Amino acid sequence: MQLPREAGKIDSWLLVIVLALLCIGLIMVYSASAFSAARYQGDASYFFQRQLVAAFLGVIAMLVTMRIDYRLWRRFSLIGMLVALPLLVLVLIIGTNAYGASRWLTLGSFLSFQPSELTKLVLALYIADWLARKGKQVATFLYGLAPFIILVGIVLGLVLLENDMGTAIVIAGLAAAMFFTAGANIVQFLLAAACGGLIFGLQTLSGYRSYRWKGFLDPFQHITSINLQLYQSLLALGSGGWFGLGLGASRQKTGWLPLPYIDSIFAILGEELGFIGSAAVIILFLFLAFRGFRLARRTQDIYGALLATGITTWLVLQAIVNIAATTGSIPYTGVPLPFISYGGTALVISLAAVGILLNISRYIQEPEAPALSKQAITKTIKKRTVDKSRP
Repeated sequence: MQLPREAGKIDSWLLVIVLALLCIGLIMVYSASAFSAARYQGDASYFFQRQLVAAFLGVIAMLVTMRIDYRLWRRFSLIGMLVALPLLVLVLIIGTNAYGASRWLTLGSFLSFQPSELTKLVLALYIADWLARKGKQVATFLYGLAPFIILVGIVLGLVLLENDMGTAIVIAGLAAAMFFTAGANIVQFLLAAACGGLIFGLQTLSGYRSYRWKGFLDPFQHITSINLQLYQSLLALGSGGWFGLGLGASRQKTGWLPLPYIDSIFAILGEELGFIGSAAVIILFLFLAFRGFRLARRTQDIYGALLATGITTWLVLQAIVNIAATTGSIPYTGVPLPFISYGGTALVISLAAVGILLNISRYIQEPEAPALSKQAITKTIKKRTVDKSRP
Protein backbone atom coordinates (compact mmCIF):
# COMPACT_ATOMS: atom_id res chain seq x y z
CA MET A 1 0.00 0.00 0.00
CA GLN A 2 1.41 3.40 -0.99
CA LEU A 3 1.62 6.00 1.72
CA PRO A 4 0.02 9.38 1.07
CA ARG A 5 2.53 11.94 -0.17
CA GLU A 6 0.58 14.83 1.32
CA ALA A 7 1.04 15.06 5.06
CA GLY A 8 -1.99 15.31 7.31
CA LYS A 9 -2.45 16.39 10.91
CA ILE A 10 -0.04 15.45 13.66
CA ASP A 11 -0.96 13.42 16.73
CA SER A 12 -1.94 16.37 18.90
CA TRP A 13 -2.27 14.21 22.03
CA LEU A 14 1.33 13.07 21.70
CA LEU A 15 2.47 16.66 21.31
CA VAL A 16 0.50 17.79 24.37
CA ILE A 17 1.94 14.95 26.48
CA VAL A 18 5.53 15.80 25.56
CA LEU A 19 5.06 19.53 26.06
CA ALA A 20 3.50 18.86 29.47
CA LEU A 21 6.51 16.76 30.48
CA LEU A 22 8.83 19.48 29.15
CA CYS A 23 7.12 22.20 31.20
CA ILE A 24 7.22 20.04 34.34
CA GLY A 25 10.89 19.40 33.65
CA LEU A 26 11.79 23.08 33.37
CA ILE A 27 10.00 23.87 36.62
CA MET A 28 11.64 20.97 38.45
CA VAL A 29 15.13 21.71 37.11
CA TYR A 30 14.89 25.23 38.51
CA SER A 31 13.53 24.01 41.83
CA ALA A 32 15.97 21.10 42.21
CA SER A 33 19.08 23.00 41.09
CA ALA A 34 18.56 26.43 42.70
CA PHE A 35 20.44 25.63 45.91
CA SER A 36 23.43 24.01 44.16
CA ALA A 37 23.53 26.73 41.49
CA ALA A 38 23.52 29.52 44.07
CA ARG A 39 26.15 27.78 46.18
CA TYR A 40 28.60 26.79 43.46
CA GLN A 41 27.80 29.14 40.55
CA GLY A 42 26.62 32.26 42.37
CA ASP A 43 23.35 32.30 40.43
CA ALA A 44 20.30 30.29 41.49
CA SER A 45 19.03 30.17 37.90
CA TYR A 46 22.33 29.03 36.34
CA PHE A 47 21.26 25.48 35.45
CA PHE A 48 17.72 26.58 34.64
CA GLN A 49 18.98 29.08 32.06
CA ARG A 50 21.07 26.42 30.34
CA GLN A 51 18.15 23.99 30.36
CA LEU A 52 15.87 26.68 28.96
CA VAL A 53 18.28 27.21 26.05
CA ALA A 54 18.37 23.45 25.45
CA ALA A 55 14.55 23.31 25.54
CA PHE A 56 14.37 26.12 22.99
CA LEU A 57 16.82 24.32 20.67
CA GLY A 58 14.99 21.03 21.25
CA VAL A 59 11.61 22.50 20.31
CA ILE A 60 13.16 23.92 17.13
CA ALA A 61 14.64 20.48 16.37
CA MET A 62 11.22 18.90 16.98
CA LEU A 63 9.52 21.38 14.65
CA VAL A 64 12.12 20.67 11.95
CA THR A 65 11.97 16.86 12.18
CA MET A 66 8.18 17.07 12.37
CA ARG A 67 8.18 18.69 8.92
CA ILE A 68 10.65 16.27 7.27
CA ASP A 69 9.17 13.13 5.72
CA TYR A 70 10.41 10.37 8.02
CA ARG A 71 11.18 8.12 5.02
CA LEU A 72 13.98 10.49 4.00
CA TRP A 73 15.97 9.52 7.09
CA ARG A 74 16.59 6.09 5.51
CA ARG A 75 19.06 7.73 3.11
CA PHE A 76 21.18 9.09 5.96
CA SER A 77 20.94 6.34 8.59
CA LEU A 78 24.18 4.64 7.48
CA ILE A 79 26.01 7.98 7.46
CA GLY A 80 24.67 8.59 10.95
CA MET A 81 26.14 5.29 12.19
CA LEU A 82 29.48 6.11 10.56
CA VAL A 83 29.48 9.35 12.56
CA ALA A 84 28.14 7.98 15.85
CA LEU A 85 30.53 5.02 16.21
CA PRO A 86 33.75 7.10 15.91
CA LEU A 87 32.29 9.57 18.42
CA LEU A 88 31.76 6.71 20.90
CA VAL A 89 35.41 5.76 20.43
CA LEU A 90 36.57 9.38 20.66
CA VAL A 91 34.82 9.97 23.97
CA LEU A 92 36.81 7.06 25.46
CA ILE A 93 40.05 8.77 24.43
CA ILE A 94 39.50 12.47 25.09
CA GLY A 95 36.13 12.50 26.86
CA THR A 96 35.50 14.34 30.11
CA ASN A 97 35.19 12.07 33.13
CA ALA A 98 32.45 12.97 35.58
CA TYR A 99 30.54 10.99 38.23
CA GLY A 100 32.71 7.93 37.49
CA ALA A 101 31.91 7.78 33.77
CA SER A 102 33.47 9.12 30.60
CA ARG A 103 30.43 10.20 28.56
CA TRP A 104 31.00 13.80 27.46
CA LEU A 105 32.96 15.54 24.73
CA THR A 106 33.62 19.08 25.95
CA LEU A 107 33.86 21.95 23.47
CA GLY A 108 34.97 25.07 25.27
CA SER A 109 33.71 26.06 28.70
CA PHE A 110 30.00 26.15 27.82
CA LEU A 111 29.23 23.32 25.41
CA SER A 112 29.43 19.61 26.22
CA PHE A 113 28.06 16.81 24.07
CA GLN A 114 27.10 13.25 24.95
CA PRO A 115 27.61 10.91 21.95
CA SER A 116 25.64 8.06 23.51
CA GLU A 117 22.47 10.19 23.39
CA LEU A 118 22.89 10.76 19.66
CA THR A 119 23.60 7.04 19.22
CA LYS A 120 20.15 6.11 20.54
CA LEU A 121 18.41 8.04 17.76
CA VAL A 122 20.88 7.09 15.03
CA LEU A 123 20.69 3.42 15.98
CA ALA A 124 16.88 3.47 15.90
CA LEU A 125 16.98 5.03 12.40
CA TYR A 126 19.56 2.55 11.12
CA ILE A 127 18.04 -0.61 12.62
CA ALA A 128 14.58 0.33 11.29
CA ASP A 129 16.01 0.67 7.78
CA TRP A 130 18.16 -2.46 8.07
CA LEU A 131 15.32 -4.65 9.35
CA ALA A 132 12.85 -3.27 6.79
CA ARG A 133 15.25 -4.22 3.98
CA LYS A 134 15.84 -7.70 5.39
CA GLY A 135 12.19 -8.68 5.12
CA LYS A 136 11.64 -12.35 5.94
CA GLN A 137 15.40 -12.91 6.28
CA VAL A 138 15.08 -11.40 9.76
CA ALA A 139 13.90 -14.81 10.99
CA THR A 140 17.12 -16.54 9.82
CA PHE A 141 20.26 -16.84 11.92
CA LEU A 142 22.86 -16.09 9.24
CA TYR A 143 21.22 -13.02 7.72
CA GLY A 144 19.11 -11.87 10.66
CA LEU A 145 20.21 -12.64 14.21
CA ALA A 146 23.99 -12.91 13.69
CA PRO A 147 24.60 -9.52 12.03
CA PHE A 148 22.09 -7.91 14.40
CA ILE A 149 24.01 -9.17 17.46
CA ILE A 150 27.33 -8.00 15.99
CA LEU A 151 26.01 -4.50 15.25
CA VAL A 152 24.27 -3.99 18.59
CA GLY A 153 27.12 -5.71 20.46
CA ILE A 154 29.68 -3.23 19.12
CA VAL A 155 27.57 -0.28 20.22
CA LEU A 156 26.87 -1.78 23.64
CA GLY A 157 30.52 -2.62 24.14
CA LEU A 158 31.58 0.97 23.51
CA VAL A 159 28.87 2.33 25.81
CA LEU A 160 29.81 -0.10 28.59
CA LEU A 161 33.43 1.02 28.30
CA GLU A 162 32.15 4.47 29.24
CA ASN A 163 30.82 2.94 32.49
CA ASP A 164 27.28 3.81 31.38
CA MET A 165 25.22 0.75 32.25
CA GLY A 166 21.90 2.64 32.22
CA THR A 167 22.31 3.83 28.62
CA ALA A 168 23.43 0.35 27.58
CA ILE A 169 20.21 -1.12 29.02
CA VAL A 170 18.11 1.43 27.11
CA ILE A 171 19.94 0.77 23.82
CA ALA A 172 19.64 -2.99 24.25
CA GLY A 173 15.93 -2.62 25.00
CA LEU A 174 15.07 -0.48 21.99
CA ALA A 175 17.09 -2.73 19.65
CA ALA A 176 15.48 -5.90 21.02
CA ALA A 177 11.97 -4.43 20.72
CA MET A 178 12.57 -3.47 17.09
CA PHE A 179 14.09 -6.86 16.22
CA PHE A 180 11.19 -8.73 17.84
CA THR A 181 8.65 -6.50 16.08
CA ALA A 182 10.30 -7.12 12.70
CA GLY A 183 9.50 -10.84 12.93
CA ALA A 184 12.45 -12.47 14.68
CA ASN A 185 12.50 -16.23 15.17
CA ILE A 186 11.10 -16.53 18.69
CA VAL A 187 13.42 -19.38 19.75
CA GLN A 188 16.52 -17.59 18.46
CA PHE A 189 15.31 -14.34 20.00
CA LEU A 190 14.80 -15.89 23.44
CA LEU A 191 18.20 -17.59 23.35
CA ALA A 192 19.89 -14.33 22.33
CA ALA A 193 17.97 -12.46 25.05
CA ALA A 194 19.07 -15.01 27.65
CA CYS A 195 22.71 -14.71 26.57
CA GLY A 196 22.46 -10.92 26.59
CA GLY A 197 20.87 -10.97 30.03
CA LEU A 198 23.68 -13.21 31.30
CA ILE A 199 26.33 -10.81 29.96
CA PHE A 200 24.59 -7.82 31.54
CA GLY A 201 24.26 -9.78 34.79
CA LEU A 202 27.99 -10.53 34.87
CA GLN A 203 28.72 -6.86 34.17
CA THR A 204 26.59 -5.77 37.11
CA LEU A 205 28.47 -8.13 39.42
CA SER A 206 31.91 -6.80 38.50
CA GLY A 207 33.79 -3.81 39.86
CA TYR A 208 31.92 -0.93 41.47
CA ARG A 209 28.58 -2.22 40.15
CA SER A 210 28.69 -5.09 42.65
CA TYR A 211 28.32 -2.50 45.42
CA ARG A 212 25.08 -1.33 43.80
CA TRP A 213 23.69 -4.85 44.11
CA LYS A 214 24.77 -4.90 47.73
CA GLY A 215 23.02 -1.58 48.31
CA PHE A 216 19.91 -2.71 46.44
CA LEU A 217 19.53 -5.80 48.63
CA ASP A 218 19.76 -3.71 51.81
CA PRO A 219 19.02 -0.03 51.05
CA PHE A 220 19.08 1.06 54.70
CA GLN A 221 22.66 -0.01 55.35
CA HIS A 222 25.82 1.90 54.35
CA ILE A 223 23.73 5.07 54.03
CA THR A 224 26.77 7.35 54.10
CA SER A 225 28.73 5.47 51.43
CA ILE A 226 27.49 3.10 48.73
CA ASN A 227 23.81 3.70 49.54
CA LEU A 228 23.93 7.47 50.02
CA GLN A 229 22.05 8.38 46.84
CA LEU A 230 19.45 5.63 47.13
CA TYR A 231 18.80 6.30 50.82
CA GLN A 232 18.43 10.03 50.33
CA SER A 233 16.12 9.42 47.34
CA LEU A 234 13.87 7.17 49.42
CA LEU A 235 13.94 9.71 52.24
CA ALA A 236 12.87 12.46 49.84
CA LEU A 237 10.03 10.38 48.39
CA GLY A 238 8.83 9.35 51.84
CA SER A 239 8.89 12.94 53.08
CA GLY A 240 6.57 14.07 50.29
CA GLY A 241 3.51 12.17 51.46
CA TRP A 242 0.38 12.53 49.36
CA PHE A 243 0.64 16.17 48.35
CA GLY A 244 4.30 17.03 48.94
CA LEU A 245 6.08 19.72 50.93
CA GLY A 246 5.37 22.32 48.26
CA LEU A 247 7.21 23.46 45.17
CA GLY A 248 10.70 24.64 46.12
CA ALA A 249 10.44 23.32 49.70
CA SER A 250 12.62 20.23 49.32
CA ARG A 251 15.12 19.63 52.10
CA GLN A 252 17.10 16.84 50.42
CA LYS A 253 18.28 19.08 47.57
CA THR A 254 20.17 21.29 50.01
CA GLY A 255 23.32 19.20 49.93
CA TRP A 256 21.95 15.85 51.09
CA LEU A 257 20.92 14.19 47.82
CA PRO A 258 23.60 13.89 45.09
CA LEU A 259 22.63 15.06 41.59
CA PRO A 260 19.17 16.31 42.63
CA TYR A 261 18.51 17.95 39.24
CA ILE A 262 19.86 15.12 37.05
CA ASP A 263 19.49 11.43 37.92
CA SER A 264 17.61 12.02 41.20
CA ILE A 265 15.15 14.66 40.01
CA PHE A 266 12.19 12.28 40.38
CA ALA A 267 12.95 12.05 44.12
CA ILE A 268 12.82 15.85 44.43
CA LEU A 269 9.60 15.87 42.42
CA GLY A 270 8.10 13.34 44.82
CA GLU A 271 9.27 15.30 47.86
CA GLU A 272 7.85 18.61 46.64
CA LEU A 273 4.74 17.45 44.77
CA GLY A 274 4.03 14.24 46.67
CA PHE A 275 2.46 11.04 45.48
CA ILE A 276 -0.04 12.97 43.36
CA GLY A 277 2.68 14.78 41.43
CA SER A 278 4.76 11.63 40.99
CA ALA A 279 1.72 9.67 39.78
CA ALA A 280 0.86 12.43 37.31
CA VAL A 281 4.32 12.18 35.72
CA ILE A 282 4.11 8.38 35.55
CA ILE A 283 0.66 8.62 33.93
CA LEU A 284 2.02 11.04 31.34
CA PHE A 285 4.72 8.51 30.41
CA LEU A 286 2.08 5.76 30.22
CA PHE A 287 0.09 7.93 27.83
CA LEU A 288 3.27 8.52 25.83
CA ALA A 289 3.75 4.76 25.58
CA PHE A 290 0.14 4.27 24.51
CA ARG A 291 0.26 6.93 21.78
CA GLY A 292 3.66 5.82 20.54
CA PHE A 293 2.88 2.11 20.29
CA ARG A 294 -0.57 2.87 18.90
CA LEU A 295 1.14 4.93 16.23
CA ALA A 296 3.53 2.05 15.48
CA ARG A 297 0.64 -0.36 15.08
CA ARG A 298 -1.30 1.92 12.72
CA THR A 299 1.63 2.82 10.48
CA GLN A 300 1.22 1.36 7.01
CA ASP A 301 4.89 0.72 6.17
CA ILE A 302 7.20 -1.53 8.16
CA TYR A 303 9.99 1.07 8.34
CA GLY A 304 7.72 3.60 10.02
CA ALA A 305 6.30 0.95 12.35
CA LEU A 306 9.76 -0.18 13.44
CA LEU A 307 11.01 3.38 13.87
CA ALA A 308 8.02 4.35 16.01
CA THR A 309 8.51 1.20 18.09
CA GLY A 310 12.19 1.96 18.64
CA ILE A 311 11.76 5.61 19.62
CA THR A 312 8.82 4.91 21.93
CA THR A 313 10.63 2.01 23.61
CA TRP A 314 13.70 4.18 24.13
CA LEU A 315 11.86 7.07 25.82
CA VAL A 316 9.56 4.92 27.94
CA LEU A 317 12.21 2.37 28.97
CA GLN A 318 14.57 5.18 30.00
CA ALA A 319 11.83 6.66 32.18
CA ILE A 320 11.19 3.24 33.72
CA VAL A 321 14.89 2.72 34.50
CA ASN A 322 15.22 6.18 36.06
CA ILE A 323 12.11 5.90 38.23
CA ALA A 324 12.83 2.29 39.20
CA ALA A 325 16.39 3.17 40.27
CA THR A 326 15.20 6.21 42.25
CA THR A 327 12.58 4.17 44.10
CA GLY A 328 14.96 1.25 44.79
CA SER A 329 13.05 -1.13 42.51
CA ILE A 330 16.25 -2.04 40.63
CA PRO A 331 19.95 -1.66 41.49
CA TYR A 332 20.90 1.99 41.12
CA THR A 333 22.03 3.10 37.67
CA GLY A 334 22.16 6.64 36.41
CA VAL A 335 20.09 7.72 33.42
CA PRO A 336 18.22 11.01 33.01
CA LEU A 337 14.42 11.13 33.18
CA PRO A 338 13.38 12.08 29.62
CA PHE A 339 12.20 15.71 29.21
CA ILE A 340 12.55 16.35 32.96
CA SER A 341 16.16 15.82 34.06
CA TYR A 342 18.81 18.47 33.45
CA GLY A 343 20.91 17.76 30.36
CA GLY A 344 21.05 19.61 27.07
CA THR A 345 22.11 16.80 24.75
CA ALA A 346 19.50 14.38 26.06
CA LEU A 347 16.71 16.97 25.83
CA VAL A 348 17.50 18.15 22.30
CA ILE A 349 17.90 14.61 20.92
CA SER A 350 14.74 13.38 22.67
CA LEU A 351 12.65 16.25 21.29
CA ALA A 352 14.08 15.66 17.80
CA ALA A 353 13.03 12.00 18.12
CA VAL A 354 9.52 13.07 19.15
CA GLY A 355 9.42 15.25 16.03
CA ILE A 356 10.04 12.13 13.94
CA LEU A 357 7.20 10.36 15.76
CA LEU A 358 4.92 13.31 15.05
CA ASN A 359 5.90 13.21 11.38
CA ILE A 360 5.04 9.51 11.21
CA SER A 361 1.63 10.39 12.64
CA ARG A 362 1.07 12.86 9.79
CA TYR A 363 0.99 10.01 7.26
CA ILE A 364 -1.45 7.85 9.17
CA GLN A 365 -4.76 7.17 7.43
CA GLU A 366 -7.38 4.62 8.32
CA PRO A 367 -5.60 1.74 6.59
CA GLU A 368 -7.12 -1.51 5.53
CA ALA A 369 -4.15 -3.38 6.99
CA PRO A 370 -1.52 -1.46 8.98
CA ALA A 371 2.01 -2.91 8.97
CA LEU A 372 1.62 -4.40 12.46
CA SER A 373 -2.09 -5.25 12.33
CA LYS A 374 -3.42 -8.76 12.81
CA GLN A 375 -4.53 -8.88 9.16
CA ALA A 376 -1.12 -7.86 7.83
CA ILE A 377 0.76 -10.29 10.08
CA THR A 378 -1.60 -13.15 9.14
CA LYS A 379 -1.15 -12.32 5.46
CA THR A 380 2.63 -12.36 5.85
CA ILE A 381 2.58 -15.71 7.66
CA LYS A 382 0.38 -17.24 4.96
CA LYS A 383 2.70 -15.92 2.26
CA ARG A 384 5.73 -17.45 3.99
CA THR A 385 3.87 -20.80 4.32
CA VAL A 386 3.04 -20.79 0.61
CA ASP A 387 6.62 -19.91 -0.32
CA LYS A 388 7.99 -22.78 1.78
CA SER A 389 5.52 -25.27 0.27
CA ARG A 390 6.61 -24.48 -3.26
CA PRO A 391 9.20 -26.88 -4.74
